[in-house]
Amino acid sequence: MAEFIKIYEDKPSEAAIQKVVDVLRSGGLVIYPTDTVYGLGCDITNSKALERIAKIKGVKLEKANFSFVCSDLSNISDYIKQIDTSTFKILKRALPGPYTFILPGNNDLPKEFRKKKTVGIRVPDNNIAIQIVKMLGNPIVSTSIYDEDEVLEYSTDPELIFEKWQNKVDMVIDGGYGDNVASTIIDLSGYEPEVIREGKGSLDIF
Repeated sequence: MAEFIKIYEDKPSEAAIQKVVDVLRSGGLVIYPTDTVYGLGCDITNSKALERIAKIKGVKLEKANFSFVCSDLSNISDYIKQIDTSTFKILKRALPGPYTFILPGNNDLPKEFRKKKTVGIRVPDNNIAIQIVKMLGNPIVSTSIYDEDEVLEYSTDPELIFEKWQNKVDMVIDGGYGDNVASTIIDLSGYEPEVIREGKGSLDIF
């Protein structure tokens, strides 16, 4: 059964964040708060954990459209090709925030994602998520938790999330009620920005 842990966004306990990081480093799956819906994440460097998330989502890992959750823009160059100034300005204006940006991946992507030409990058405006990634030292591979039965409380109320996911993951973080609107997805890998999905993030960043 998963561990249920309360963390306050305004002042996350370092000891609590360390507990989360220990779970991630050991190959565990964690449900954690973002600035949109709660996310299901694992350490980007752990192949077995990546396989577990893909299995839960019912997709093949090499074809999965997972996001890389980063703590800031400084480490996205580890995974994406060099971007032009106008693209960087859009990222700088929008992040941290409720956006997922599709960008061209480089040759240093984890081996599980090398066949993919693009990668989704997230820097959520949520202090819990940011502190976890900072302490972990590398991105989290993440996907939003989904709801087959359309009962929104099961993806926004941490106690109900725990009730539903306790036997599938290793830790559920209670970071307060989540949102039920996902991030805005914008493809910046082509010549012109393309909005793939309108979500919580507004489009006045261009």
